[in-house]
Amino acid sequence: MLAASFLGLVFDGVELGLMPIAALSVSKSLLGDAYSATAGGDWFARFTAALMLGAAVGGVALGNLGDRIGRARAMGVSILSYSVFAVLGAWVQTVEQMLLLRFFVGLGVGGMWPNGMALVAENWPGASKPLVSGVMSAGLNAGILLLSQLARQWPITPDSWRWLFVLAGVPAALGVIVLLALPESPAWLASRNTAKKASAPLRDLFRPDLLRVTLSAIVISAIPMVGAWAASKWMIPWSDKVAGPANAEYKAATQGWWALGATLGSLAGAQLAGWMGRRNSYLWISAGASALTIAMFQLTAPLAPGFHAVVFTQGLVATLFFGWLALYLPELFPVSVRATGSGLAYNSGRFGTAVGVMGAGVLFSALGGDYPRVGTICAMIYALGIVAIWLVKEPRKAEL
Repeated sequence: MLAASFLGLVFDGVELGLMPIAALSVSKSLLGDAYSATAGGDWFARFTAALMLGAAVGGVALGNLGDRIGRARAMGVSILSYSVFAVLGAWVQTVEQMLLLRFFVGLGVGGMWPNGMALVAENWPGASKPLVSGVMSAGLNAGILLLSQLARQWPITPDSWRWLFVLAGVPAALGVIVLLALPESPAWLASRNTAKKASAPLRDLFRPDLLRVTLSAIVISAIPMVGAWAASKWMIPWSDKVAGPANAEYKAATQGWWALGATLGSLAGAQLAGWMGRRNSYLWISAGASALTIAMFQLTAPLAPGFHAVVFTQGLVATLFFGWLALYLPELFPVSVRATGSGLAYNSGRFGTAVGVMGAGVLFSALGGDYPRVGTICAMIYALGIVAIWLVKEPRKAEL
């Protein structure tokens, strides 16, 4: 179960990292003479927003499916969804076709996280939860790191990008194996066997006893999600623009350094939450992510000697959030609504992200394609976490 869930998240990360590294090349190829630097940034925002919107819908819908038909089966559906729609991108002829496919890829991307996390959380003893939650969360960024290393060996250019989408379809084989062979969560089976009647998990999340938990979980999940995509990810097309066609592998190197830091950060986030406490750790991560993102856009630049060092550090600190969420969100909800609750909280942030990224795209155009100014302004999203964390309670030791 751990291996299948981890691999599902690794390939999830490949899908998340695909467009940041390929968007400008795809746009140049599909737009032809209509392409400009500003149009490239605008379409990067649109592709990202479509993926986030799809992930938000998929996280809620497929998270709910996991509470109804089982974590393993819903996870298999999620993997097949993001793989099949990704591979279709190899044959698109217009940016509009790619935009639609990114939405459908997002459905599977969003469904993978809540079902994989719920499956693992229900099959490991409490003493192992910080480590296992960290490993699982690191899987997403390990996928981005894997993709970046492939792109360094085979640079993505306007003349050579379709192979990347063919590669993104390979995980469909894992989806079939999960559907046919992966055992179901014993805790989920027990909850279904003891239930007196069919439940409506999504509606249950807004019961009076769970309403505050649900709303606060949505807020603390949204902040790092919006920050990551509306602020941090602009560094990759920025690197692509500055390095230019003569240094096509530089953007992959930038994503690789970020993903290496992010993999370590995702792994450490759960450990930090266990050591410092849920509330204190989130507060300090928020402050650090905001400061480092501003530094990345204002104190250095692509091709500068220290740029990748700052990118690595920003990736490490900003993704501590996701290891933190992997540990904390499943703790908040009872088994009967765990996948639905985690999926709603984690992926509701993606609705905000879709809006935030499109807003950042409008800002990008208004500022004449100024990547540093857009990234700096959007970095303040992280600072909201310093205030928002006081909405949630610090769990008692008996609850952990």
